[in-house]
Amino acid sequence: MEMSLPNMTNTLRNYIELMRLHRPIGTLLLLWPTLWALWVAAQGTPNLGVLAIFVTGVVLMRSAGVVINDFADRHFDRHVERTRERPLTAGRVSERAALILFVVLCLLSLGLVLLLNRLTLWLALGGALLAVVYPFMKRVTHLPQVVLGAAFGWAVPMAFAAQTGSVPPIGWLMFTTTVLWATVYDTMYAMVDRQDDLALGLKSTAILFGDADRVIIGLLQLMVLVCLLMIGHQAKLGLIYYGGLGIAALLSVYQQHLIRYRDRHGCFRAFLNNNWFGMAVFLGILLDYRFG
Repeated sequence: MEMSLPNMTNTLRNYIELMRLHRPIGTLLLLWPTLWALWVAAQGTPNLGVLAIFVTGVVLMRSAGVVINDFADRHFDRHVERTRERPLTAGRVSERAALILFVVLCLLSLGLVLLLNRLTLWLALGGALLAVVYPFMKRVTHLPQVVLGAAFGWAVPMAFAAQTGSVPPIGWLMFTTTVLWATVYDTMYAMVDRQDDLALGLKSTAILFGDADRVIIGLLQLMVLVCLLMIGHQAKLGLIYYGGLGIAALLSVYQQHLIRYRDRHGCFRAFLNNNWFGMAVFLGILLDYRFG
């Protein structure tokens, strides 16, 4: 049976929503540390082919990650205010179609990685495993945000491997930084859903930290900034980079201001503000290599 144009449009819209292409914040949060790594690994001049592969791969793997996340959470999402209208849990996309889409996105990502060296390929397999495992972590541990950080941060050693053929200590330091940073912003995100997650018996760092959430987030933010200072020292970056870190530090203070009442709106705004944090760090790296 032929599908009418309105039906095709609705189907396409549902797939776009399922992959969150209409909400690029997750893609951007994955992209920034990838760009940090590519620029530092290449000392300011990344290979354009490698850059194109990683930017495309970020979009594909973030899309694959949210598809498998929605599949894993399809029976929970309908009970959460923020997620009850997602295409899969609302019945606008079938479970079979979602799994097919996930496989297609993974295969496309694999095709990109096959264009790179063997070390990057082996690392990509580890990244794929993290992407599949993460959505189920909130059932078994209060630290799914750390697992998300590892999944998002895994692009960092991959970027170093693709650009240089190895992963030096600074690459693993940047990976650790990304894990800490993702724990910060995803805890803010989890604070939005804390009451719903408690009712459903799900786990998160927001629940684990309890009333100490703002203090612990602040300590983690400080650790991220210290790690970024160490990265700047090891990469021999200059004043422009540290200026970017200064802006990032001010943004961290502003995020603390946003979450001060722990209300849903403020916590979500703090989560979104991390896009500017990641951008500030990247612009510091980019401009320092260009003009420093």
